[in-house]
Amino acid sequence: MTAQDYLWFDGTQLSFAYCLTMVEGIDPTEALRRIDAMPTESAAGLSAFITFSEKAYPKRYPDGDGRFGIGATQLDGWTLLIEWIGILGISMPVLLPLSEGTRVVSHYSNVDAEDWFYWMEDGTVRLRFEPLFPYHREGADPDGLVDVMEHVGFDLRSGDDRDYSLHTEATFALAEHLTGIRVTEDLLETSTYLCGRAPSG
Repeated sequence: MTAQDYLWFDGTQLSFAYCLTMVEGIDPTEALRRIDAMPTESAAGLSAFITFSEKAYPKRYPDGDGRFGIGATQLDGWTLLIEWIGILGISMPVLLPLSEGTRVVSHYSNVDAEDWFYWMEDGTVRLRFEPLFPYHREGADPDGLVDVMEHVGFDLRSGDDRDYSLHTEATFALAEHLTGIRVTEDLLETSTYLCGRAPSG
């Protein structure tokens, strides 16, 4: 897998701002329970999920209650958590309980060029970095995936001439390497999501 396999993502409904979080070995109900997101409804397809997210956005609630809409769907051995204009999957108060006893891979990006990638195992950050700046990495194993990162399409140089044109697509490919799950446009568009609202902190 490489960034080239994810060229389809640019221009989709999520490309404006998204967060995708993969949790190994637990089902959608348990994933939502761990982050205090009581399921309230199901959304059939991505468009229906985005409609839910628009209604669930904190500013639509009194005092901006700090809860964001999130959806969960079951994949092969993993639960995929999806957010439209949400930050739950890069929030440590969310990542810590999600990763208890298991693995979590999460990535986030928005239109303001803010982005993050997390690989967590049982409460420990194995790898954290900003995909726009992949040469600066943190965590318990910051260099363990360097060869893979270069293979999937990250330019790890720090100079002004580095190529970051496909950094989001490379992020998807790196997540696939860690999870074995290929996220496709059809998967996102046709899945049914169990939806709830969760606090970010």
